[in-house]
Amino acid sequence: MPLINYIEANGNHHEIEVASGDSIMQGAVDNMIDAILAECGGACACATCHCYVDESCIDKVPAATELEKDLLEAVLEPRDNSRLSCQLVVTDDMEGFTVHLPESQY
Repeated sequence: MPLINYIEANGNHHEIEVASGDSIMQGAVDNMIDAILAECGGACACATCHCYVDESCIDKVPAATELEKDLLEAVLEPRDNSRLSCQLVVTDDMEGFTVHLPESQY
């Protein structure tokens, strides 16, 4: 299981083993990282799992779908590296993958 780094806006850092095939969102929920709300449970319907993919990791995930892009338009402080963590599926080659979590999901 790859180690995934979750860095909260306040600087708290969580290094979590996440099973390949699970989403970055599920890894956060399973490990009680409160900065990811995941209100829709991973259905790509609410954008409360917004994260910023570290620039060094952006090439390890496919581009956002049109649905994800539409939802990202509603997040606070969107950036070029904004993604919905429910849409980021962990693979074996994502060891050390890092996401930064926004100050608020609303």
